Amino acid sequence: MIQKIIFFFEMRSFGVCAWWARKLGISGAKVRLGFIYSSFIALGSPLLIYLIMAWVLEHKHYFKLQSRKRNTIWEL
Repeated sequence: MIQKIIFFFEMRSFGVCAWWARKLGISGAKVRLGFIYSSFIALGSPLLIYLIMAWVLEHKHYFKLQSRKRNTIWEL
């Protein structure tokens, strides 16, 4: 039973810590430890922030704006 729960969370992990680690250029383990330590200090509120970021990362295709090429002054 425990193995099924662990497998579920390993397969469904959202990659929030990995995304932050890539953006900040640091190790993913340091970001995970930061979330763990801040959860103990702030009594679990970073867990709510983590879940919100996970939801946004899962649905980021709705939030991406169309990137259009901007014209330079010489192309006007």
